[in-house]
Amino acid sequence: MFVNPLPARLLLAAALALLPAWALAQKTPAAKSAKAVLPAAISQALTRAQVPTDAVTLLVMDAAGKAAPRLAHRAGEPMNPASVMKLVTTYAALDLLGPDFTWSTRVLMDGSISEGVLHGNLIVRGGGDPKMVVERLQALLAQIQYSGVKVVRGDIVLDRSAFQASVQDAGEFDGEPLRPYNASPDALLINFKSLVMRFTPDPLNNRALVAVEPPLAGIVIDDSVPLARVARCGDWRSELRASVDNPNRLQFTGSYSAACGERVWPSAYADPASFAARAIEGSWRAMGGLLTGTVRDATAPELALLRARGTLSGEKPPLRLDAPSLPLREIVRDVNKFSNNVMARHLFLSLSRPGQGGQLDQASPGTGRAALAAWWKKSIPLQPAPVMDNGSGLSRSERISATSLAAMLQHAAQSRVAQDLLDSLPVAGMDATMRERAKNVAGQAFIKTGSLRDVTAVAGYANGVSGARYIVVGMVNHPNAGAARPALDALIQWAVQER
Repeated sequence: MFVNPLPARLLLAAALALLPAWALAQKTPAAKSAKAVLPAAISQALTRAQVPTDAVTLLVMDAAGKAAPRLAHRAGEPMNPASVMKLVTTYAALDLLGPDFTWSTRVLMDGSISEGVLHGNLIVRGGGDPKMVVERLQALLAQIQYSGVKVVRGDIVLDRSAFQASVQDAGEFDGEPLRPYNASPDALLINFKSLVMRFTPDPLNNRALVAVEPPLAGIVIDDSVPLARVARCGDWRSELRASVDNPNRLQFTGSYSAACGERVWPSAYADPASFAARAIEGSWRAMGGLLTGTVRDATAPELALLRARGTLSGEKPPLRLDAPSLPLREIVRDVNKFSNNVMARHLFLSLSRPGQGGQLDQASPGTGRAALAAWWKKSIPLQPAPVMDNGSGLSRSERISATSLAAMLQHAAQSRVAQDLLDSLPVAGMDATMRERAKNVAGQAFIKTGSLRDVTAVAGYANGVSGARYIVVGMVNHPNAGAARPALDALIQWAVQER
């Protein structure tokens, strides 16, 4: 057994020695060494946007914490970070679960199999895979058929119990229930509960062909739309006059211009609760599979019986298939580069489920908040924890200060998953949400962006011209926040150029 020989006062001194110098200076006159006046380019951009400086928080500091911040403006004020909050969720997930973590979708046979027929139910058990897109769903169904089951003489039963069922109205946040970004988490999330409509001009027949993925059972879809008489591509979505709010009918009463070429239109499905069932049945039948029953959700008594019989654990069925998700490091890349809200919410829910397989208590926003709070207290104990809602930033209540966020980014920069987090961030002037921003320092900053009504934010890392790496955080909470993006781009440029 190891006994530390140091007295308590020496242990305290050693602990303080590990703190970054700027953190120790927060309550001393040395803190005033940070630049008090905003750089001219930032100040001028805020003036043009008509955003007062008391609606802004800015912080630029050495990533290793070796010096006081170069710029600190209202850095301790909690602000709404919008999607920048995804940095907290993704780093916590990488640190707690590990970059190689995967979720598993499990298929179980509850019955006997003979000559390609399953006499009983096929059970599909969702494990929270954040990216079960059409191609991966159909690969899983193909694996079932390849394993010897072509006909299900029973039902396909869906087990979504790993996550607490969402009771949130999809349009609650902004009144846009059919926007894919408003999709809610689901232990059996299929294609983000969204369908993708593809329009391909067919001039010889004066029409545009309509294809929809995934194939959905029980919905009638127009397979073509007339071509417009005027060959110009304007507001083509409006000109289609699509009716997408009926879960049983997808109709187009307008026209499509050949000048638009081939276009795709992703849309959330009107009845998200039934999307998984419709997509699984539609894909199963499209692939030649037969089903005598229905695709339905499992009932609570049914799940209890299956657990008691050992069916859900895969102990007794004649056939069990496990389809692992993409590894967490790839999921994190999608979350941060493309600001995917529902994937971020899946990560947040999964923080309380480090052991996969559904053996832990049902994951919920409450368990996610508790897990993140415990992780923060252990990892970044000297800074106030963020106020978390769902972990995606698609929230009016989430809050974090620039100081707390920078402390987390500093912790991340020295962690075993530092490169995984860095690789997930949009690169200034080059890709994802930063493709058209901060082009004057293209390739030199790795920045997560955030945007809501009344909020714009950036946070991440910037490489200075001297070779030093800096943490950059900027958040604006104001009705004119959208107009203040040039000010945050100027902040990134100022950090890189070390003015």
